[in-house]
Amino acid sequence: MRKQAYRRIIPNFFTLLSMFFGFYSMILASNGRFRDAAWVIIIAAILDALDGLSARLLKSGSEFGVELDSLADVISFGAAPSFLIYHAVFEKFGIWGIIFASLMMLAGGFRLARFNSELTDYDKKSFSGLPIPSSAITLASFIFLSENAGLIREEFVAWSFPLVVGLSILMVSRIKYETLPKLSVEGVKDKPFHFLFLLAGLVTTIFWGAGMIFYFFIFVILFGIFRELYYKLSAPHSNSELSER
Repeated sequence: MRKQAYRRIIPNFFTLLSMFFGFYSMILASNGRFRDAAWVIIIAAILDALDGLSARLLKSGSEFGVELDSLADVISFGAAPSFLIYHAVFEKFGIWGIIFASLMMLAGGFRLARFNSELTDYDKKSFSGLPIPSSAITLASFIFLSENAGLIREEFVAWSFPLVVGLSILMVSRIKYETLPKLSVEGVKDKPFHFLFLLAGLVTTIFWGAGMIFYFFIFVILFGIFRELYYKLSAPHSNSELSER
């Protein structure tokens, strides 16, 4: 029993670190250090991945861990990105800026509550709706892209509105998104394309800058949307074939 309790310390430690960095990101954003705040959100996402990885390796998944992880996610990937985009873009729009900035936090909180209520297995193969860390990383990397691409202020603001609304809708949607492949030999064999894609994303980010993270996640988001559309459109055709038989 005590050994199992010790095993849970490591994943929970990563979760609490992720929560701390979400809080730290908000402090940086309030001081106008938007690029640093965006990087800290990505660090929080890495720690979030490490807590899940360590929980699987140590076989220490628990209901407490799931609840703690969700609380950390709301702060690091809901409140922190909303806080960042508010200070970077929406602050000058008054109450409308507050409403738009809060969308990601509200949608993320709703998505996590739905996830927890429907959770039946700690080792999920896919997610219903865009995962909240993916949404947060996409928004954070948009900060990098705006600097790397030399977007003027008006262009940055104009693109921020549809991006925030789109990410919020995708989080509460029922579009299926696959989980990251497991870091193991079995994981590579099971999802070789996913590993190659992750490697390609890492290489392009190293050589062409952090703005490439945005394109990487936009591709993942669009792939999920088009795959869902394909399944929806092909389903009636499959059903008609079965009825003819």
